[in-house]
Amino acid sequence: MTSLGAIMASEIAETPKVFKAIFENKAAFNAVKDVLVDEKIQSVLILARGTSDNAAHYLKYLIETQIGLPVGLTSPSSVTVYGADLKYSNTLVIAISQSGQSPDLVKFATASRQASAYVIAITNDANSPLAAIAHHHFSLLAGPELAVAATKSYNAQLLVSNLLVAAWTGKQVDGDQIMKEAARLVDTKDLVTQAVQSVSRDKEVVILGRGFAYPNAREAALKIQETSKISVQGLSTADYLHGPISALTPETQVFIVAPAHMPAPSITEATEKIRKTSSRIFWIGNGGSPEGDDIVLAGSNCDDEIASTIVDAIVLQRFALEFAVASGYDPDAPVGLSKVTLTN
Repeated sequence: MTSLGAIMASEIAETPKVFKAIFENKAAFNAVKDVLVDEKIQSVLILARGTSDNAAHYLKYLIETQIGLPVGLTSPSSVTVYGADLKYSNTLVIAISQSGQSPDLVKFATASRQASAYVIAITNDANSPLAAIAHHHFSLLAGPELAVAATKSYNAQLLVSNLLVAAWTGKQVDGDQIMKEAARLVDTKDLVTQAVQSVSRDKEVVILGRGFAYPNAREAALKIQETSKISVQGLSTADYLHGPISALTPETQVFIVAPAHMPAPSITEATEKIRKTSSRIFWIGNGGSPEGDDIVLAGSNCDDEIASTIVDAIVLQRFALEFAVASGYDPDAPVGLSKVTLTN
């Protein structure tokens, strides 16, 4: 009999191999290294849903901080429900999707291209409808992903996003370090054990992050919800202070996503205010400011925050997996979900 979560566990463990395939294909990004200049790009829109939408937030931060172009997230229903007439000259649309099949993404990408946008697709299927629509397609090279909860494909989306922006900026990405750190985390048996044993599914869980940590905070919340059937908030620390913190109680379990080399001021204010009410604080990653009885889910030791964020996705995935199994759920096949969600 197959153990609970065996497929999800094996796919998380494939991450270093997927990263290796992507780095070996790094020259493929040269094909679009001049697209921002050649197409006179003035703004960028990112098209995605679900887990891919969390990767979209990571790409958004990358482009905004490394290049300075304005970046927005699309509203596919503006086309599929409201029939908007798009005007996308000098606009780059980047579509991110594991399957590349969701009808609303396909329709929006089609409308974008008809409206003079330059379209890049990032999917795990080079033969998908979304890949066919794009001017240029990048494969995630993750191989078949069978568990409903996406893991290795999300990690691949983060890395491909980083290499895409690096092609535009001329930045060098240390592939050896990223692969080494990913392999180390995958091979660490008790990576999240203490946290799994300490978290109660009957008490509120909030996951916070800011900047490059924010996408992983959202993804951690989504993964726990998908696999353990509990409601979890994934928020920016700044947004949390603008209202939701009023619901904080001494029993609230607060996870703070803190990759190595993250700017400390990005979370200091929120952490100080949280400590006044709750002492149940967990840290994902090697950044932040753990104190006292805080529990740390140790992350990667990459040389910068951007790379650390990519590798630390493994930690949040391992926690979601092992927490679900400890709760008696099968994270490979959550009730009510399917691998490909075909939204219209």
